[in-house]
Amino acid sequence: MVTEQEVEAIGKTLVDPKQPLQARFRALFTLRGLGGPHAIAWISRGFEDSSALLKHELAYCLGQMQDSRAIPVLVDVLRDTSQEPMVRHEAGEALGAIGNLEVLDLLKQYSTDPVVEVAETCQLAVGRLQWLQQNPGEAVSAGPYLSVDPAPPAAECDVGRLREVLLDEGRPLFDRYRAMFALRNVGGEEAALALAEGLRCGSALFRHEVGYVLGQLQHEAAISELAATLARTTESAMVRHECAEALGAIAKPACLAVLREHVTDTERVVRESCEVALDMYEHEHSQDFQYADGLERLRPAAP
Repeated sequence: MVTEQEVEAIGKTLVDPKQPLQARFRALFTLRGLGGPHAIAWISRGFEDSSALLKHELAYCLGQMQDSRAIPVLVDVLRDTSQEPMVRHEAGEALGAIGNLEVLDLLKQYSTDPVVEVAETCQLAVGRLQWLQQNPGEAVSAGPYLSVDPAPPAAECDVGRLREVLLDEGRPLFDRYRAMFALRNVGGEEAALALAEGLRCGSALFRHEVGYVLGQLQHEAAISELAATLARTTESAMVRHECAEALGAIAKPACLAVLREHVTDTERVVRESCEVALDMYEHEHSQDFQYADGLERLRPAAP
C-alpha cells in the first residue's frame, strides 16, 4: 500500500529543479504508475518548470493515465500559447488519449491552431475520439504494447501495404498513423526499416511519432536512421529528442556513442533527452526490475 506521504515525497522530487533530470523522470513515471488524484496534482504542478522536455513528459503521462481529472490542467496547457509547441502538442494528444468526448469541440477548435504541430495533433485527437464513438467497446490497444496511442492500429498486417500507406503523404494523417502503429505491432526488421523511412517524411509531428514508435519497437535495424536524424541539426528539436530517447530504449553499444556525442548539444531539449536516454540505457543494462523506481528509492531494501 502506498501512503500519501510517499506520493508527496516522490512528487517533491518531480517538481524540484535542483534534482537531476533523470531522478525527476523516474519520479514522474512512478507517479504515473501509482495514479489517483494526488499523483495527478503533483504532476500538474510541474508545468511551471523551465524544461520543455519535462513538461512534454508530464502531459504524456497524464494522457496515458486516462483519468478525466487531468482534463482541466491539460486544457490550460493546450490554451497557453506561452508554452512551447511540443508541450502544447502533447497536451492535445493527452486529451485525445483520455478519450472523454467532452473535449471534442475544444480539440476541433485547436485543429486550426497557427502552430502546425498543435493543429495536426488536435486533428488526430479528434480522429481518435470520433473513431471511439463509431467503434464502442472495440479494443484500441490490441497488440503487445500497453501505450494509449494517438490512433488505433490498422487491421492490415502486410508490411509492404502498411509501408505504402505510411509513406503516402497524400493520405490523411490519421490513416498513416494507423499504419504506423500496425507496423510497430507486426514488428521485425522489415517493419522497423519501413518505419525508419518515415523519418524523412514532410510533417515534423509525423517524424517525431516515428521516432517514438521506433523506441517502443527497440529494433537495432533502425539505429543508423535514428542516429542520422539526431545528428541533423536542421531537424526539428521535437523530432531529434524522440530519436535520442529511442536510441536509449534500443540500448545497443552503437547507441551509446551517439548519445554521448549529443549530450552537449546546443538545443536544450536534445541535450536533456540524451541525458535521460543514457539513464534509460543504463537501466536496460542493469539488474534493476523497473525504471520507475521512485518507491524503491524511498523504502529501505529488505535485509
